[in-house]
Amino acid sequence: MGKTVFEISETNRLDEIVQPLLAWYDENARVLPWREDTDPYHVWVSEIMLQQTRVETVIPYYTRFIRHFPNIQSLAEAEEERLLKLWEGLGYYRRARNLQKAAQTIMAKYGGRFPEAYNDILSLPGIGQYTAGAIASICFEQPVAAVDGNVLRVTARLTGCSADVSAPEVKKKIAGLLGEIYPAGRSGDFTQSLMELGAVVCLPNGLPKCVVCPVAFACRANQTNTQTALPVKAKKAPRKKEKKTVFLLCCEGMIAIRQREANALLGGLWEFPNTAGHLTPAEAKNTLKAWGVSAAAVAEGLRRKHIFTHVEWEMASYVVDCENMPPEFLWVTKEMLAEDRPLPSAFRPFLSMV
Repeated sequence: MGKTVFEISETNRLDEIVQPLLAWYDENARVLPWREDTDPYHVWVSEIMLQQTRVETVIPYYTRFIRHFPNIQSLAEAEEERLLKLWEGLGYYRRARNLQKAAQTIMAKYGGRFPEAYNDILSLPGIGQYTAGAIASICFEQPVAAVDGNVLRVTARLTGCSADVSAPEVKKKIAGLLGEIYPAGRSGDFTQSLMELGAVVCLPNGLPKCVVCPVAFACRANQTNTQTALPVKAKKAPRKKEKKTVFLLCCEGMIAIRQREANALLGGLWEFPNTAGHLTPAEAKNTLKAWGVSAAAVAEGLRRKHIFTHVEWEMASYVVDCENMPPEFLWVTKEMLAEDRPLPSAFRPFLSMV
């Protein structure tokens, strides 16, 4: 592991990047719906959606979300089931719940007006230092750095930092260095220019596009050909693997679903009935009997893998033609499921078997 050092020489200073980076951003910034204005509600929703999620995926979700919940009050007053349905497929559903909690806090504590002070923003549910920095700089022109993975990568390469960028003290140091060079009157643009550079030029998992980088002249990694070695990150622990058997219980055009426990992964969302492990046909039939399901036919179905941050589900399935509808399940049509009940993306591929 490298040392936590940031050696910036007189010929390689971070303040040299400000004007070239802003000029590049002015010419090359992507047109994105949340960049149409600096309304803190719009910036906040987009930043929460963009956590762990690609821009291309977020755009239609963002547009639909703002159409249904155009302001803080409408989000605060939304029915949770409707909120989660609009979030369906984005994953990390806690983000949606925290959005609503924060909206309710803003209504109760700030009279529905988004707070401007960095510490007030940071105190809202679901908002960490990065998101608070993004809102404070983009919406309120405060010289506060928003340090996400893109910005960490860009800054590590610019400075030649060989420290573990996931370490809190390194993130803090980077935020401090960037905060010192924020240009008056263009704090928001500078935040977004750093994000943009990391998203489209200073790329991860391969060679960055140094030949088109507006700040390559000031980049220590470019000067020393160490782009692929930076940033340094501690290795993550391997994901836990879990086997599951999913049941598509079908009866008279209806499908059985049930609600997951509130404190479980994907808590409060809806799922197809399932059990731990990969069940044999005989074991599957025994499970159906235990559920009170009278099965006319049982057929093996799809096998799918779904990856979460810390766990991986290996999912087998059975399609069951049922002769009855036990009341422990909620029986819905495909149309009802599509319109009303949030079904996580882990389970949605199995709908194709119905």
